Amino acid sequence: MAQQQQLQLPKGLIGIIAIVIVGLIIITKSAVTIDSGKAGVLYKTFGGGVVTDEPAMGEGFHIVAPWNKVYIYEVRQQELFEKMKVLSSNGLDIILETTAWYMPKNEDLGKLHQEKGENYLDRIIKPALRSAARSVVGRYTPEQLYSSKRDIIQNEIFDETKKILDNQYIILNDVLVRDVTLPPTIKDAIERKLKQEQESLEYEFRLVTASKEAEKVRIEAQGKADANRILSASLTDKILQDKGIEATLKLAESPNTKVVVVGGKDGLPLILGNN
Repeated sequence: MAQQQQLQLPKGLIGIIAIVIVGLIIITKSAVTIDSGKAGVLYKTFGGGVVTDEPAMGEGFHIVAPWNKVYIYEVRQQELFEKMKVLSSNGLDIILETTAWYMPKNEDLGKLHQEKGENYLDRIIKPALRSAARSVVGRYTPEQLYSSKRDIIQNEIFDETKKILDNQYIILNDVLVRDVTLPPTIKDAIERKLKQEQESLEYEFRLVTASKEAEKVRIEAQGKADANRILSASLTDKILQDKGIEATLKLAESPNTKVVVVGGKDGLPLILGNN
């Protein structure tokens, strides 16, 4: 009996231990750690539910009442890859592969949780992207989708998707068209047509180049003919005789022995006895 009394703890110590245990349980239930790139939405069980009129809980350690809950959302940019079947303007099946970059609005995270829920990607973003892609692609032919209209289509899908998401507490940063897959027969026909158009353009270029070269030769020949005609019209017999006399006299000034006879053929001097 005496040994049992020695093992009994003081009532005060038991109370302290109980308080510590309860405190640890409360702290464990109340402690919330939010990682980088994430934010928390507070749900007050006895205080009106989801908190929408206060900023979301930021990164780090937080203490909340144990009867409340915190829902964690990733608030940095995320990527959605979507592969879908859409119809062109003439009713052909097109496989479109897109990538969307998105993120929730941090300041409206409580409203997003309350109205859309944690699965907002499947509920809001995917349907919006699919709807916009079908609407835009339906305006174009397979040939336009395959060649020159790719950037225009990408921008239009982004604009239409963004318009749908503007009031959904989501930020859409960009939409990229990764690939457009056409039916093989249509793709082959388009490639043949593009090849023929390229060959036609090359042929037209050669014709234009040859035409320009011929025009250049004609202009040069015409210029030479005009110059010769002008020169012929300006040279009289008197001018030719004077030029001939000048040339003969310069030749006569050379040291070689010679006889210059004035009044030769056509009135031009003759040089005789040239050594």
